[in-house]
Amino acid sequence: MASPLVCVLDYGFGNVRSAVRAVEEVGATVVLTADRRAAEDADGLIVPGVGAFAAVLAGLRAVRGDQIVERRLAGGRPVLGICVGLQVMFEKGEEHGSTAAGLAQWPGVVDRLDAPVVPNMGWSTVEAPEGSVLFRGVENERFYFVHSYAARSFPLNDEPEGRMPKPLITWSEAGTPEHHDRFVAAVENGPLSATQFHPEKSGLAGLALLKNWIGTL
Repeated sequence: MASPLVCVLDYGFGNVRSAVRAVEEVGATVVLTADRRAAEDADGLIVPGVGAFAAVLAGLRAVRGDQIVERRLAGGRPVLGICVGLQVMFEKGEEHGSTAAGLAQWPGVVDRLDAPVVPNMGWSTVEAPEGSVLFRGVENERFYFVHSYAARSFPLNDEPEGRMPKPLITWSEAGTPEHHDRFVAAVENGPLSATQFHPEKSGLAGLALLKNWIGTL
């Protein structure tokens, strides 16, 4: 059986080399490209992201990454966002006193963490929901975070139950027991999954999570 083909979208923002190595290590064939046809046709698409929300959006749109993501999701084809690649899936980001429109796959706002030390950098545990596929077998492990902004609520899950199942939300916290801020650490929403942490920098736990995602392709 052939290994799944994963495209890591190369648009100038993200730890693309480490992501490529990690996904190759868990058994996928990986192509690093911004080519639209390759990104749309791959079994899985990874959207990495490092830096400011608005700059990442501009980079994505420059290679028509917004359209690539939209077309894949419309066809039920898997997409995995990493770090700012999670954040841009929300409706908007508020950063450095300005607001930028996101890809609006989910309602909600990404804004600055309310924690004693920002950025939130280091290894943290997460609160994974029952039924999570991404965190199967690594529910109690630590993952590597480095970020100053986050989605601190998930409004979609506050709405009444509809015909479609609600997304599975994994949470984590930044700060101290006395002063901490709860934020979205991962989302599993049909073909669209995303993590605020960096699985490619999270050791064996991160590799296991990527392998879980590869198993859905």
